[in-house]
Amino acid sequence: MSTRSYDPVPSRRVAFLGLGVMGHPMAGHLARAGHQVTVYNRTVAKAEAWAKEYGGAFAATPAEAAKGAEFVFCCVGNDDDLRSVVLGDSGAFAGMAAGAVFVDHTTASAAVARELQAVAAARGLHFIDAPVSGGQAGAVNGALTVMCGGETAPFEAARPLALAFAKAVTLLGGPGSGQLAKMVNQICIAGLVQGLAEAVRFGQNAGLDMAQVLDVIGKGAAQSWQMDNRGKTMVEGKFDFGFAVDWMRKDLGLVLDEARRNGSRLPVTALVDQFYADVQAQGGNRWDTSSLIKRL
Repeated sequence: MSTRSYDPVPSRRVAFLGLGVMGHPMAGHLARAGHQVTVYNRTVAKAEAWAKEYGGAFAATPAEAAKGAEFVFCCVGNDDDLRSVVLGDSGAFAGMAAGAVFVDHTTASAAVARELQAVAAARGLHFIDAPVSGGQAGAVNGALTVMCGGETAPFEAARPLALAFAKAVTLLGGPGSGQLAKMVNQICIAGLVQGLAEAVRFGQNAGLDMAQVLDVIGKGAAQSWQMDNRGKTMVEGKFDFGFAVDWMRKDLGLVLDEARRNGSRLPVTALVDQFYADVQAQGGNRWDTSSLIKRL
């Protein structure tokens, strides 16, 4: 966990559902910022370990975790995982009081965001779709970028809390807008990482010192976050930096589904999705996304 400082905000009763590589540190930042946090995780041992580390509480179901919480944050795997912690008798919505705000940091479909927003509204609750960018390091350092969709008032209420683990929290439109913005983010990354992989491999085949080349071109127009953070590790053949190929393929599946729906042509994204399938076939499911270079 980072040593970052937190803006003084009133202490709130908060729940956090899902303690994976992202959720665990995000919930930790909320506790360290002074909020009363109750966590839920499908594997109870993870929730117990979190409560021990941060001094919060843990609950056996999402509904119990959400009981009495003014804000419920969530970061799980996909649409089905999200529905499973939100809906039903043991789901978070069943435990939330009228007026409470559910903030979903899962990268999911825009359709499920709109669906759950409608269910929340019928129950007198608020739902914000709020996927994040910045990966595991961003979560640990409290420096995530959060892209939000939903109504203004609950967004404004939740924003000061989310800034415990984020450097930017922005409302981009109505329900589903956060998820659509995250899709834009992943489209940008997919093509860029493939370009970087091809460049590094080309340079290596040409006999260049690629660490030195990246230093030089990183000061010019080719510079990117991926080059700064993953160029050298690509050269070194290290691929254990957080965001896994399996998760990227899930995200690109959402992107390509949405593209079919809205008539967008994404030839590069579709191609890179298939390249990631090749990486999976090489056993690279848990390698990070810069592992595209392995198939070259």
